[in-house]
Amino acid sequence: MTNICIIPARGGSKRIFRKNIKIFLGKPIIAYSIEAAIDSGIFDEVMVSTDDAEIAEIALQYGAKVPFMRSNKNANDFATTYEVIEEVIESYKKRGQSFDQACCIYPCAPFISTKKLVEAARKLDKFETVLPIVQYGFPIQRALKKNEADSVSFIQPEFELSRSQDLNESFHDAGQFYFFNLKSLFKNKSVLSENTGCVVLSEIEVQDIDNEIDWKLAELKYKLLYGVS
Repeated sequence: MTNICIIPARGGSKRIFRKNIKIFLGKPIIAYSIEAAIDSGIFDEVMVSTDDAEIAEIALQYGAKVPFMRSNKNANDFATTYEVIEEVIESYKKRGQSFDQACCIYPCAPFISTKKLVEAARKLDKFETVLPIVQYGFPIQRALKKNEADSVSFIQPEFELSRSQDLNESFHDAGQFYFFNLKSLFKNKSVLSENTGCVVLSEIEVQDIDNEIDWKLAELKYKLLYGVS
């Protein structure tokens, strides 16, 4: 099996300026994704898909390849992960290279570990797609909704008196990577399928980074997890 790692990193971030190459505890945040992919030893190619010359230069410095630049069509706010991956795979085909499996690693995911990447790769023997998930910190069955007058009520009132330990565990996508069989990807036209597996992460290994507060929380978590001062 031939594996490619695709790290999509366009230049036009809105909420955090130059987010994909912003310094995270001493180095550009994209470096963590590149280094984890390379250190895992499971990829025949680790590449960054970008439309931005500075991002491309930094990617090369940390060991990734940038064999071509992303098209303008897939460099806007509306391009999907699937469309970016499709463009990358088609571009490689034109160069005479093909792959059996691919992993899309997001550029702002400093908690990605080589251990979880290897675990996900092994699970592709029985799944079409594997992704990391994390358990919700509070039972979603007891979620509340709020109206315009600030009145609240249970979304699922049948669980109002249920004990937390009696409710089923619920998980969400950790937003770090997707590992998939390329045949299934193009068949489903989605990184997810009906035959999707998972690797489970703890809450300290996961942090969405959409604004400056998220960024600071991610740095604090990283310091706690890895003992960085």
